[in-house]
Amino acid sequence: MLELRLVQGSLLKKVMESIKDLVNDANFDCSATGFSLQAMDSSHVALVSLLLRAEGFEHYRCDRNISMGMNLNNMSKMLKCAGNDDIITLKADDGSDTVTFMFESPTQDKIADFEMKLMDIDSEHLGIPEAEYHAIVRMPSSEFARICKDLSSIGDTVVISVSKEGVKFSTRGDIGTANVVCRQNTTVDKPEEATVIEMNEPVSLTFALRYMNSFTKATPLSNTVTISLSSELPVVVEYKIAEMGYIRFYLAPKIEEDDEENKS
Repeated sequence: MLELRLVQGSLLKKVMESIKDLVNDANFDCSATGFSLQAMDSSHVALVSLLLRAEGFEHYRCDRNISMGMNLNNMSKMLKCAGNDDIITLKADDGSDTVTFMFESPTQDKIADFEMKLMDIDSEHLGIPEAEYHAIVRMPSSEFARICKDLSSIGDTVVISVSKEGVKFSTRGDIGTANVVCRQNTTVDKPEEATVIEMNEPVSLTFALRYMNSFTKATPLSNTVTISLSSELPVVVEYKIAEMGYIRFYLAPKIEEDDEENKS
């Protein structure tokens, strides 16, 4: 038996909106410690890792580890039927091939339930090694989203460079080039508006803006975003989810050889 009751139902709606365009079908894994998802996008370039810890739910019951395969577009359609203030409860019986979403209005005078068929999805769990990153940038999530959106109107890729000067986002396209530099700024009154850069060594990596813009759909979940970079590793773009977990996007850098081939 699985039963999860989330008072801040809007969190689940925002999580769904942020990943449904990247991942079509995925397994949600429930264990005694939390509700998680790990999935690659359809072109196997980006990876999404989601964790909602059990403590963040008002009520969390998971008798045994269970994996529920869901089509995220269908799940998103169901969650759209929930009001932003609704309390969302997820229920699944052992051995059942359906999951039930229950939406309660805060005043308890309206309760809706939606049942959705589960799917059998083959998915391999990728071990994500804990890594030491050369540079970690924490900045306002809305600022990062704005930069990615602005740069994508000029080029297809973004070069993210971290140095003593700060973090630089640059692109080039047919119409020209663009550079945005964000300097470390920790003196602001509101901590969520600070830009904090921890750098062990300078890094400069190229990424596809199409994916970065997809990741920024998670902006409503958190005021800040953390970008972890290392020359040999995929970038990690992380958004904290309230006090209960995180959503992390991993994206492999584009290798310079690709650019050379494109030119020839």
